[in-house]
Amino acid sequence: MPKFAYQAVNPTGERISGEFEVASKTEAYKRLDREKLQPISLRQLDAPAKASSPNSSSQPAAPGKPKTAAPSGPIRLSRRQIILFTEEMGDLLEAGLQLEPALRIMEDREEASSIKRVTVALRQQVRDGISFSTALRSASPSFGDLYCNLVAAGEISGALPQILRRQSQFLMAMEELQSRVVQALIYPAFIFLAGIALLFVFMTVLVPQLTVLFKKTDRGLPLITQILIGTSDFFVHYWWALLLVGGIAGFFFYHTVRKPEGKLWWHRTQLRLPLVGNVLSSRYYTQFSQTMANLLGNGVPLLSALKLMNAATGNVHLRSLMGRVVDIVGEGGSLTRAMKRVGGFPPLFLGVVAVGEQTGDLATSLEKTGNRYDKELSKKIQRLTAMIQPVIIFVMAVLVGVVAYSIITGIFQAISGLRTGG
Repeated sequence: MPKFAYQAVNPTGERISGEFEVASKTEAYKRLDREKLQPISLRQLDAPAKASSPNSSSQPAAPGKPKTAAPSGPIRLSRRQIILFTEEMGDLLEAGLQLEPALRIMEDREEASSIKRVTVALRQQVRDGISFSTALRSASPSFGDLYCNLVAAGEISGALPQILRRQSQFLMAMEELQSRVVQALIYPAFIFLAGIALLFVFMTVLVPQLTVLFKKTDRGLPLITQILIGTSDFFVHYWWALLLVGGIAGFFFYHTVRKPEGKLWWHRTQLRLPLVGNVLSSRYYTQFSQTMANLLGNGVPLLSALKLMNAATGNVHLRSLMGRVVDIVGEGGSLTRAMKRVGGFPPLFLGVVAVGEQTGDLATSLEKTGNRYDKELSKKIQRLTAMIQPVIIFVMAVLVGVVAYSIITGIFQAISGLRTGG
């Protein structure tokens, strides 16, 4: 009878290892499941390793249901799909199921979705003795380092269901935050683009038609009308030059921000933009606080949590600041002292971090700070929307009004010239 060696986590969270003899690897997993052990690795000792077929499975497919083939490569998942996967896995594990049976239930989905394909790949790797966090990395690149490291911490500590539950809540909060920022900018962007389109129609269609009327009079046109006609002629005859200049500028900007120094400059500039920069900064502090609270609350050490948070930061300028903070903390300094030495962090944020370190409950302090910054971010987004909309409408109204005034003035001047000539 084949002999298997295993490493697993028992219900109390302790990591144990052992050996037993069973008829097959399937029976080995069933025995671990009966003993309420979460397998980390399982290998056969007295037989050579055989390459497993991607479509192989140790359990027969359910009658009348087609067997799902394993995906040939990594699968991309949307943020919403990751949230759904995390939520369902957390519910199944909290209900008392072991990892492999929970994946089997998710694999039995009726719809052929990306989640089902990822689940197939995950279950096959888990049954081969690969840890869940390692399987996540290879199954889909959409599970980032932060997500996979949290899962790894849950596997080691035995608190995987709780970690998945908190991670799903965190991902939903981040999605809602991003959605609020995008929705706040949709209407102003629509008004701006509509105004630009209206001006373009005026310049390229309406004004050239009125120019024919203006040329029938010998009287001089007002200066503002002459400027309008000159601008219209430029748009009509040299529109290609505008597109060329815009394309060249976009090309150079794209290649500039792709370079490390250019990207650093652009990300620093974003934080200094009027109105928008304040919202981006608040969004970062909200994400930093909630992410760090999530990591520390799940038992991740402070230095490791800072490294994970730094790796998940998209803004290069803020990442460089946090990199210096990580270095100082790694040398033995406190988080508050490191942030003060680096600079660039608001006093309120520093004060909360200092209180958390003094009380020994930094995770709770950061969670409260994240909630506070989240409320402030909502107010800033509302103020930004309230300010941007009237400003854009006022600017577009002025531009359209100037164009309309110059057209009407020119028409009256032309009509007056025609009457005089008649």
